[in-house]
Amino acid sequence: MGLIFLRHAYSRYLAVKDGIEASLPKRSGKIRPLTREDFSRKGAIFLRPKAQFEYLVNLPDSKDRSQAIINADIVDIIRKLHEVVDKAIQTQNTDTVTDDSTTYDISKIDFDRLRKEFERTPSKNTTTQNLKHAIEQRLHRMIQQNPLRTDFQKHFEQIVEEYNREKDRVTIENTFEELLRFVDSLDEESRRAMQEGLDEESLAIFDLLVKPDLSSRDIKQIKEVAHRLLLKLKSEKLRIDNWREKQATRDDVKVEIANFLWNEKTGLPKSYSEEEIGSKADVVYLHVFQQYPNEQPAFYAEAF
Repeated sequence: MGLIFLRHAYSRYLAVKDGIEASLPKRSGKIRPLTREDFSRKGAIFLRPKAQFEYLVNLPDSKDRSQAIINADIVDIIRKLHEVVDKAIQTQNTDTVTDDSTTYDISKIDFDRLRKEFERTPSKNTTTQNLKHAIEQRLHRMIQQNPLRTDFQKHFEQIVEEYNREKDRVTIENTFEELLRFVDSLDEESRRAMQEGLDEESLAIFDLLVKPDLSSRDIKQIKEVAHRLLLKLKSEKLRIDNWREKQATRDDVKVEIANFLWNEKTGLPKSYSEEEIGSKADVVYLHVFQQYPNEQPAFYAEAF
C-alpha cells in the first residue's frame, strides 16, 4: 500500500521538480538546494533520494524494501497525501496591545527630577515599584521588536531578584539607582538603530543576519539586505490576510526569505557558507512568523 501512494507522490514530485529548480536563485553558479517548502507550495511532497519510488522498487528483495519504506517515512507521506483541507494552526496573537490604564510612558519621565523626588519621598519602595513597572513595559516592547535583546531581560531580572531578596532601605535605594542606570542602557540600545542607519524593524533583521568577524563592506551589504528583504516581504507576502494560518502562505514566506538570502544579487555576502545562509533564513523566518501577523505590527509603531 505504501508503494502505491508513493508512486502518486513520486509522479507529482517529478511533475513540478524541473519548474521549481528553474525558479531557484543562483549563488556562484550553484542553485539553492531544494527544500520541503518548495514542493509543498506546489501541492507536492519533497522526496529524499531514498524515499523516491524508483529507488524503492529497484531494491533487491521485499525485506529490504519494507525496511526502506519505513526509513523513508512513508507513513508521513501517506498522511500528507490524504490531507484535503489545510489545517489551521494555533498562533499567538503577538500584535495584541493590552489596554492597561496604568501604562507609563517611560520616555516622558524626567529622571533628574525623579531622583530628587526619590531622595525626599518617604515612600521609596512605592516609587521603586512604579519605576520597575515602567521599565518592564518598555523592555517588553523592545524585546518584541528585537528578539536578540534578551540580555537586557536577564540583567533586569538580576536587579529585581536582588531587590526581592531583601527590601531594607539601603537595598531599595540601591535598586532605584540600578534601575536608573538600566534605563540609560535601554536608551543607548534604542539609539542603536539610528546609529546603524536603520529603523527598528530592519535592525532586528540585521541583528539576526550578522555573524562575528565581518568586514565593514560585508556589514554594509547586510544592512542593505535586511532593509530590502523586509521591504519586499511587507509589500507582498505579509499583506495576505491571515498568512500564518495556512501552510501554503507560510511556505511562500519561508521560500521568499530563503531565495532572497541565497540570491547572489540580493542576498548575503560570499563570506557566508551554504549552511550559514540556510540557518539565517530559518531564524529570520521564525522572527517574521512570530512578530508579523500583517505587514505592520502595532508594537513597531509604538514609542518607547
